[in-house]
Amino acid sequence: MYLIDWVIVLSLLIAITLAAIFTKKYTQSVADFLAANRCAGRYLICVSQGMAGVGSISLIAGFELYYQAGFTAAWWQLIMIFVTTIVFLSGWIVYRFRQTRALTLAQFLEIRYSKRFRIFTGLLGWLSGVINFGIFPSVGARFFIHFCGFPDTTAMYAIVMAILLVFALYFTFVGGQIAVIVTDFMQGVYTNIAFVIIMVIVILKFDWSQITQTLSIAQQGSSMLHPFQTQNAKDFNIWFYLIVAFGYFYSGLVWQGSAGYNAAALNAHEARMGKILSTWRILSLNLFMMIIPICAYTFMHHTNFAESAQKAQDAIGSIANGQIQKQMTTVIAMRHFLPKGIVGMMAAVMLAAFIGNHDTYLHSWGSIFIQDVVMPFRKKPFTQRQHLNLLKISIFGVAVFIFFFSLIFRQIEYIYMFFMITGAIFTGGAGAVVIGGLYWKRGTTAAAWSAMITGSVLAVSGMVLKQINESYPFANSIMSYIATRNGAILSFFASISAIVVYIVVSLMGKKTSFNMDMMLHRGKYSLKLENTALKGKVGWFGSIIGMSSEFTRKDKILYISTFAWTGLWITIFIAGTIYNFVVDVKTQSWIVFWRYYTLLTLVLSIITTLWFTVGGLIDLKKMFNLLKTIKRNESDDGTVINHHNVGEDAAENKND
Repeated sequence: MYLIDWVIVLSLLIAITLAAIFTKKYTQSVADFLAANRCAGRYLICVSQGMAGVGSISLIAGFELYYQAGFTAAWWQLIMIFVTTIVFLSGWIVYRFRQTRALTLAQFLEIRYSKRFRIFTGLLGWLSGVINFGIFPSVGARFFIHFCGFPDTTAMYAIVMAILLVFALYFTFVGGQIAVIVTDFMQGVYTNIAFVIIMVIVILKFDWSQITQTLSIAQQGSSMLHPFQTQNAKDFNIWFYLIVAFGYFYSGLVWQGSAGYNAAALNAHEARMGKILSTWRILSLNLFMMIIPICAYTFMHHTNFAESAQKAQDAIGSIANGQIQKQMTTVIAMRHFLPKGIVGMMAAVMLAAFIGNHDTYLHSWGSIFIQDVVMPFRKKPFTQRQHLNLLKISIFGVAVFIFFFSLIFRQIEYIYMFFMITGAIFTGGAGAVVIGGLYWKRGTTAAAWSAMITGSVLAVSGMVLKQINESYPFANSIMSYIATRNGAILSFFASISAIVVYIVVSLMGKKTSFNMDMMLHRGKYSLKLENTALKGKVGWFGSIIGMSSEFTRKDKILYISTFAWTGLWITIFIAGTIYNFVVDVKTQSWIVFWRYYTLLTLVLSIITTLWFTVGGLIDLKKMFNLLKTIKRNESDDGTVINHHNVGEDAAENKND
């Protein structure tokens, strides 16, 4: 990297550090630290939580996928557009969860089921989370080592991880969720702008004909251009995308890696609108994760770049672990084809992704341990100071754990597969428990226990068997079959099993009905502070597609445009799929399709980047104004007594 590259990286780091320091004065209570005192608007939530969810590890996981699958992955991921948009438009899970006013998921589970179940799920969710989180620092550190040209030694690996984690820890300590939201927003704005600039530079560098010629030489049955000629693809095939789509609907909003954001919205409607906006925000991210590895593949395989590609190949070959070679292929290729200045911009993107993701996850998993494992055992509430200090100690403990886990753990499969199987330790059963708890009054505590245990036992068993089989292959055919399934398949079976168990056990129990109105603060239980004024009537069409009286005219325009955009792509997907089964579509036709798809998405990425930057800045100003004037409620700390959140009465009356 050149001097200009380091200047870009350091400039971003200084800017977000100053922003974090600025937020310190606003963190005055536990609710501030855990959920920014529920003061964040839709654009701020959308951009910040989006940045928290990206992460350097997510970008590299995307690079792995698209380097192997090419454009074909984008076609099958259209299934995800359908699922995620239904989830976002309907407010699935996120709306009702925000209505409960719970600060963590396990707090809601105590309200809905029992205190003992809260402790169990809190501990299980924490274990699943920190294990899943365990490889994040290692993947991020490897990027900087191989992209910046640092010595690839264990000592350097540990030093880079430690430095990166220190910054993430500082941002979390200095202002809690307020600092996390503000710094993630700044990093989100930067990365959105950088995504567009880097994509334009790369598209101009690689001729379209070079890209398509290179992708056309893929092996028979593993096409990187024609989605219907991928029958020989082993991992990233149609079943992988179907399982991912199912997983998002079932447990995507159950995962607690960004728990602070789930409780930080101004109200349930703002939380829902923030999710709807995500449909547009992810356009630039998805295009970036597709274009960069495809261009890297072209660089590594096209004859025009043979000399430079050989240097990259030599660097890749020096890595001992074959799975890590796959992780770093796109990263090392980028180092050789990105121009000066853009290299620094890319390094800053990954720094922002690392910090934005790690400060959020450190905050979430550290908070969950105190809120859902330690607090339920306390008979006497903590003081504000004790509570905040314990949260910080727990967060520090998570950082220490993931540092050493990353040093020791050997990665043997793709990042996405690791995500899915380790996440299933918790979400395998939690999906059924949360959905049943929020939407079915017949769901019982016994069913919740049974589903959680079923999902976690199956997920842990699959992960352990895979690790054992890697060193000592099983001779038994059944054990060998299970141990050789990828993480996506194992997580799917764990989830389906938990759903069946939850339903059966609930129906077998006593026929009782839980008071959903009290839990969701509806009707006579509603809180004045949380009530959103009725904005106007909703016609029959609006009612059919899921709009409510909370929608303003702008909300309706956004909602309908999102609905129409999704409908367009679902129509294209269904029609295209049917047409390809009826007609022998040539690869050349797909080449034309992908060109227009890329250009359209790039134009929309530019528009949405400007749109979300302005909207987020307005929300940021509103949040600080609220934090200046809002009356803090010391009892709003996540405690539950008799299935009722402590502090709700005070919250209701503080504006009277």
